[in-house]
Amino acid sequence: MEVKSRHHLRADEIGELEAAIESKTGVELDGDAYEMVELADEPFDVVLVDGEPDVVQYDDEAFLTVQGANRHEVTKGVVTVDAGAISFVSDGADVMRPGIVEADAGVSAGDLVTIAEETHGKVLAIGRALVDGEEMTGDSGKVVESVHHVGDDLFEFVV
Repeated sequence: MEVKSRHHLRADEIGELEAAIESKTGVELDGDAYEMVELADEPFDVVLVDGEPDVVQYDDEAFLTVQGANRHEVTKGVVTVDAGAISFVSDGADVMRPGIVEADAGVSAGDLVTIAEETHGKVLAIGRALVDGEEMTGDSGKVVESVHHVGDDLFEFVV
């Protein structure tokens, strides 16, 4: 990934970012330095919080990265998968209904969600919900489209 530019965020931008992340994930970011890293060859940009790539910016939508979600305790928008789904989700597969053991009822179709594994609660991926949270458990069908996962370019990103 090629870095196009880097700049520190203004106080008003930081406030908007923190509010957006808290409303979607329940995480209260409390960093001392926020730096936007614009990427030339990707459909997203990265926000470094105290030097860590904790936030990804898709167009005008900010969300935690896998690392950011694992660094902070996410309380909203979590989809939990069973042990059988871990290897698939970690490799970037979309999430299917049979692998889901629990989903936040507050999730709406189109929302970004964190996908965590059931045993230890570690976040494996970030995805876009295709259905509402109440409709995620069941027997068949794709319900979350993967957008970022453990081991992808964003996960490996270093400035």
